[in-house]
Amino acid sequence: MKRHLLAASVIALLATPAVAEECAPITKPQVKQLFDRWNASLATLNPEKVVDNYASDAVLLPTLSNKPRLTQEERKEYFVDFLKKHPHGEIDSRSIKLGCNEALDTGIYTFTLKDGSKVPARYTFTYEFKDDKWLISSHHSSAMPEKHPD
Repeated sequence: MKRHLLAASVIALLATPAVAEECAPITKPQVKQLFDRWNASLATLNPEKVVDNYASDAVLLPTLSNKPRLTQEERKEYFVDFLKKHPHGEIDSRSIKLGCNEALDTGIYTFTLKDGSKVPARYTFTYEFKDDKWLISSHHSSAMPEKHPD
């Protein structure tokens, strides 16, 4: 009898649905603020402040480098050079999608650099809710391949 009761308990336990993942709430305006936070960190000209926006296992495929940046140290190395240009980004167009503990912000932005030049680029930021905060889990940025008509 005890064996049957134990077996029935184990089967009941295995048949119990998994506990649903708790989703951190986020809205589209809050995702916009995540870009603003990142952009403000660029304005500090401190690579550590910029890298703080990224999850430790994030992937950065940067605008002005062919090398993927897979660690915080590699991301910092990239931003040391990029910040010398005093970049300021502005969103030209975007699409935001929301999920459970993740968000996607993709579109077109333009960087204005210290010398006055402008670099239009395509971007994708993916965010994840990790360690009680929203962090960049991947960031792809590539300069626009076609010249603007004058």
